[in-house]
Amino acid sequence: MPTRAVLTYGDYAALPDDGRHYELHRGELSVTPAPGTRHQEAVISLGSKLYEHVRSHGLGKVFVAPTDCILSSVTVVQPDILYVATDRLPIISDRGIEGAPTLVVEVLSPSTASLDRERKVRLYAEHGVPYYWIADPDSRSVEAYALAGAAYALAGRVTTEPAALPPLGRLALDPAAIWS
Repeated sequence: MPTRAVLTYGDYAALPDDGRHYELHRGELSVTPAPGTRHQEAVISLGSKLYEHVRSHGLGKVFVAPTDCILSSVTVVQPDILYVATDRLPIISDRGIEGAPTLVVEVLSPSTASLDRERKVRLYAEHGVPYYWIADPDSRSVEAYALAGAAYALAGRVTTEPAALPPLGRLALDPAAIWS
Protein backbone atom coordinates (compact mmCIF):
# COMPACT_ATOMS: atom_id res chain seq x y z
CA MET A 1 0.00 0.00 0.00
CA PRO A 2 1.54 3.35 -1.01
CA THR A 3 2.17 5.93 1.68
CA ARG A 4 0.72 9.39 1.33
CA ALA A 5 3.10 12.33 1.35
CA VAL A 6 2.30 14.76 4.15
CA LEU A 7 2.80 18.32 2.97
CA THR A 8 3.94 21.09 5.30
CA TYR A 9 3.70 24.87 5.37
CA GLY A 10 7.04 24.99 3.50
CA ASP A 11 5.57 22.93 0.65
CA TYR A 12 2.44 25.09 0.68
CA ALA A 13 4.46 28.34 0.56
CA ALA A 14 6.34 27.01 -2.49
CA LEU A 15 3.15 26.45 -4.53
CA PRO A 16 2.85 28.61 -7.66
CA ASP A 17 0.85 31.84 -7.55
CA ASP A 18 -1.44 30.64 -10.34
CA GLY A 19 -4.81 31.97 -9.16
CA ARG A 20 -5.98 28.69 -7.68
CA HIS A 21 -7.23 28.49 -4.10
CA TYR A 22 -4.87 26.15 -2.23
CA GLU A 23 -5.18 24.99 1.38
CA LEU A 24 -3.54 22.27 3.48
CA HIS A 25 -5.82 20.02 5.50
CA ARG A 26 -3.79 17.75 7.80
CA GLY A 27 -0.98 17.64 5.25
CA GLU A 28 -3.24 16.99 2.26
CA LEU A 29 -3.48 19.58 -0.50
CA SER A 30 -6.97 20.93 -1.15
CA VAL A 31 -7.63 22.90 -4.34
CA THR A 32 -10.97 24.62 -4.96
CA PRO A 33 -12.16 26.83 -7.79
CA ALA A 34 -12.28 30.59 -7.42
CA PRO A 35 -15.51 31.72 -5.76
CA GLY A 36 -18.34 33.21 -7.81
CA THR A 37 -19.64 36.74 -7.71
CA ARG A 38 -22.56 35.94 -5.37
CA HIS A 39 -20.13 34.50 -2.86
CA GLN A 40 -17.79 37.48 -3.13
CA GLU A 41 -20.65 39.96 -2.68
CA ALA A 42 -21.58 38.19 0.56
CA VAL A 43 -17.94 38.25 1.74
CA ILE A 44 -17.68 41.98 1.07
CA SER A 45 -21.01 42.75 2.72
CA LEU A 46 -20.46 40.68 5.85
CA GLY A 47 -16.74 41.40 6.05
CA SER A 48 -17.23 45.17 5.84
CA LYS A 49 -19.83 45.08 8.62
CA LEU A 50 -17.49 43.06 10.86
CA TYR A 51 -14.52 45.26 9.98
CA GLU A 52 -16.34 48.53 10.77
CA HIS A 53 -17.71 47.19 14.07
CA VAL A 54 -14.42 45.70 15.25
CA ARG A 55 -12.37 48.74 14.21
CA SER A 56 -14.76 51.34 15.67
CA HIS A 57 -14.91 49.54 19.03
CA GLY A 58 -11.19 48.64 19.21
CA LEU A 59 -11.98 44.93 19.42
CA GLY A 60 -9.09 43.57 17.33
CA LYS A 61 -8.54 42.99 13.61
CA VAL A 62 -10.56 41.57 10.70
CA PHE A 63 -9.06 40.00 7.58
CA VAL A 64 -10.53 38.53 4.41
CA ALA A 65 -9.29 35.84 2.04
CA PRO A 66 -6.76 35.25 0.82
CA THR A 67 -5.13 35.47 4.26
CA ASP A 68 -3.25 32.36 5.39
CA CYS A 69 -4.45 30.99 8.70
CA ILE A 70 -1.64 28.69 9.79
CA LEU A 71 -3.23 26.38 12.33
CA SER A 72 -0.27 23.97 12.36
CA SER A 73 2.68 23.04 10.16
CA VAL A 74 0.36 20.75 8.14
CA THR A 75 -2.93 22.72 8.28
CA VAL A 76 -3.14 26.04 6.46
CA VAL A 77 -6.53 27.45 5.50
CA GLN A 78 -7.83 30.66 3.95
CA PRO A 79 -11.23 31.35 5.52
CA ASP A 80 -13.41 33.94 3.81
CA ILE A 81 -13.31 36.20 6.89
CA LEU A 82 -11.18 36.05 10.06
CA TYR A 83 -11.57 38.00 13.28
CA VAL A 84 -8.71 38.17 15.79
CA ALA A 85 -9.70 39.70 19.16
CA THR A 86 -7.29 42.03 20.95
CA ASP A 87 -6.17 39.31 23.37
CA ARG A 88 -5.00 37.21 20.38
CA LEU A 89 -3.30 39.92 18.32
CA PRO A 90 0.20 38.41 18.83
CA ILE A 91 -0.78 35.55 16.45
CA ILE A 92 -0.78 38.03 13.54
CA SER A 93 2.48 37.93 11.55
CA ASP A 94 3.68 39.03 8.14
CA ARG A 95 2.91 35.61 6.70
CA GLY A 96 -0.61 35.36 8.13
CA ILE A 97 -2.53 34.36 11.23
CA GLU A 98 -0.37 31.85 13.13
CA GLY A 99 -2.78 30.08 15.43
CA ALA A 100 -6.48 30.00 16.12
CA PRO A 101 -8.31 33.25 15.36
CA THR A 102 -11.29 34.20 17.52
CA LEU A 103 -13.79 33.77 14.70
CA VAL A 104 -13.74 32.18 11.26
CA VAL A 105 -16.50 32.90 8.74
CA GLU A 106 -17.06 30.75 5.69
CA VAL A 107 -19.53 31.81 2.99
CA LEU A 108 -20.94 28.73 1.30
CA SER A 109 -20.53 28.15 -2.43
CA PRO A 110 -21.89 25.20 -4.38
CA SER A 111 -18.34 23.88 -4.84
CA THR A 112 -17.29 24.25 -1.17
CA ALA A 113 -20.45 23.80 0.94
CA SER A 114 -19.72 20.22 1.99
CA LEU A 115 -16.07 21.07 2.65
CA ASP A 116 -17.06 24.04 4.85
CA ARG A 117 -19.77 22.10 6.74
CA GLU A 118 -17.78 18.90 7.24
CA ARG A 119 -13.99 18.88 6.92
CA LYS A 120 -13.30 22.50 7.82
CA VAL A 121 -15.62 22.54 10.82
CA ARG A 122 -13.62 19.61 12.23
CA LEU A 123 -10.29 21.31 11.46
CA TYR A 124 -11.35 24.54 13.17
CA ALA A 125 -12.57 22.65 16.24
CA GLU A 126 -9.38 20.53 16.43
CA HIS A 127 -7.29 23.71 16.45
CA GLY A 128 -9.37 25.54 19.04
CA VAL A 129 -11.07 28.26 16.98
CA PRO A 130 -13.65 29.51 19.52
CA TYR A 131 -16.33 30.64 17.03
CA TYR A 132 -17.31 29.56 13.53
CA TRP A 133 -19.96 31.23 11.37
CA ILE A 134 -21.43 29.73 8.22
CA ALA A 135 -23.07 32.24 5.88
CA ASP A 136 -25.41 30.63 3.37
CA PRO A 137 -26.47 32.77 0.37
CA ASP A 138 -29.10 30.17 -0.64
CA SER A 139 -30.98 30.27 2.66
CA ARG A 140 -29.96 33.90 3.28
CA SER A 141 -28.83 32.99 6.78
CA VAL A 142 -25.80 33.12 9.06
CA GLU A 143 -25.33 30.34 11.63
CA ALA A 144 -23.01 30.90 14.59
CA TYR A 145 -21.31 28.02 16.35
CA ALA A 146 -19.37 28.15 19.61
CA LEU A 147 -16.71 25.61 20.51
CA ALA A 148 -17.98 23.41 23.32
CA GLY A 149 -15.26 20.94 24.26
CA ALA A 150 -14.04 19.27 21.08
CA ALA A 151 -17.00 20.19 18.85
CA TYR A 152 -19.18 23.13 17.90
CA ALA A 153 -22.67 23.79 19.22
CA LEU A 154 -25.15 26.09 17.50
CA ALA A 155 -25.06 29.41 19.38
CA GLY A 156 -27.33 31.56 17.22
CA ARG A 157 -28.75 32.16 13.78
CA VAL A 158 -29.68 35.20 11.69
CA THR A 159 -32.45 34.52 9.18
CA THR A 160 -35.18 37.13 8.73
CA GLU A 161 -34.71 39.62 11.59
CA PRO A 162 -31.57 41.48 12.70
CA ALA A 163 -29.72 39.71 15.49
CA ALA A 164 -26.32 39.61 17.15
CA LEU A 165 -24.14 36.52 17.12
CA PRO A 166 -21.30 35.50 19.42
CA PRO A 167 -18.60 36.61 19.88
CA LEU A 168 -19.76 40.02 18.61
CA GLY A 169 -22.79 40.48 20.84
CA ARG A 170 -23.17 44.20 20.12
CA LEU A 171 -23.21 43.86 16.32
CA ALA A 172 -26.76 43.40 15.03
CA LEU A 173 -26.56 41.69 11.64
CA ASP A 174 -29.41 42.69 9.35
CA PRO A 175 -30.06 39.93 6.82
CA ALA A 176 -31.72 42.39 4.42
CA ALA A 177 -28.47 44.38 4.29
CA ILE A 178 -26.21 41.32 4.03
CA TRP A 179 -28.09 39.65 1.21
CA SER A 180 -29.26 42.73 -0.76
